[in-house]
Amino acid sequence: MTPEKNWFDTARLGMFVHWGHSSQSGYELSWPLVGGVFSLPYCQDVPVDDYHGTAQTFNPTEYNPQSWARLAKQLGMQYVILTAKHHDGFSLFHTRQSDFSIANTPYKKDIVREFVEAMRAEGLRVGLYFSLIDWHHPDYPAFTEADKPYQFGKFRQPTSFQWERYREFMLDQIRELLTHYGKIDLLWFDGGWERSPEQWQPQALQEMIRSLQPDLLINDRLPGFGDFDTCEQFIPPQPPERTWEACLTLNESWGYNPTDSQFKSPRQLIHTLCEIAGKGGNLLLNVSPMGNGQIQPEQVKLLQQIEEWLTLHHESIVGTKAGLEPWQFYGPSTRRGNRFYLFLLMKPYDSVTVRAVPIKRIQGVFIVGEKQPLQYSTRCAIVDSLFNPDPLGELTIQVPEQFLNPYATVIAVDVTSADES
Repeated sequence: MTPEKNWFDTARLGMFVHWGHSSQSGYELSWPLVGGVFSLPYCQDVPVDDYHGTAQTFNPTEYNPQSWARLAKQLGMQYVILTAKHHDGFSLFHTRQSDFSIANTPYKKDIVREFVEAMRAEGLRVGLYFSLIDWHHPDYPAFTEADKPYQFGKFRQPTSFQWERYREFMLDQIRELLTHYGKIDLLWFDGGWERSPEQWQPQALQEMIRSLQPDLLINDRLPGFGDFDTCEQFIPPQPPERTWEACLTLNESWGYNPTDSQFKSPRQLIHTLCEIAGKGGNLLLNVSPMGNGQIQPEQVKLLQQIEEWLTLHHESIVGTKAGLEPWQFYGPSTRRGNRFYLFLLMKPYDSVTVRAVPIKRIQGVFIVGEKQPLQYSTRCAIVDSLFNPDPLGELTIQVPEQFLNPYATVIAVDVTSADES
């Protein structure tokens, strides 16, 4: 990546915001209108017209993006991404290309503009989600009741004239997002599976984007292109070769869905963050505002519990690089300069061991957040101890139970540079 894009390499934590007119009815975004999808167990099946009809009453009078921005900032998040347009085709921004937007609701104000300004005011990077799919646009063509049940790989195709009109519409909307709201840091595409790369013409789309905002990051869901890889709802067993991100819901739904009470525990989410950071990735954690614009109370409480842990351990996550190799330490680890961090996701039996570290250059070991020094010992091969001025060996750290964090304990190990020894 260019220097202007390097911020994403070590961001480690971001906020995803899935929100739309369907949130006022407690419907998952977009998927209910096509009858649901296997990957969303609490998704509803709603008649197409009923689903789209909720746009006429969308009026989130308690929408306060400044509160979202403060929450993200307190959590140590570096960027926030909003669903400017999801698969259902509804735009949360003022667009000249369609009447199906926030401008033609009781709310009227430009939600995207308010969002962008609030995030910038807190020093956060701004991202916008944009679905290539549009289940409302007549030239896509729009999804109908007759198209149910939704089947991957079996999609009604437009005529060549319809597709030409739709692509121009889509390009014009993307131009609006990249010219009307100042600098955008990240464009998060989705929905490329319904059409072929030849239909999407991603090369031309990327060239247009780069001409408008050359420093903008694009995810890998623009077919064949993108600056980073995205993993959805899971941690990859091996990290991708390039910069990557994992997006994750707090329960089992992306949009506000009061029937879904299957929330992940704070410990589970903190462990996920530690593992992703240890593999050099970013966690994009999703929130689901209600129809009035406020984030669901259960989600706020969960984020506040995570915030308590992050307040103490922020230095071990944000701005770090991937740490040790898996065989060196049985758990995730990160690194910042000459300090590496060990994440204890399970209670140790008295001590933990790190292998193949420069034992003569270890300066200190302590509990992060408490600054509590820990006792440790080192050892290496006898020959190395006698004749090698900078041997690699084994570090054993004593971890008394009273210093264990209820969610995840983090140990910092300081090592001097080889040229300082």
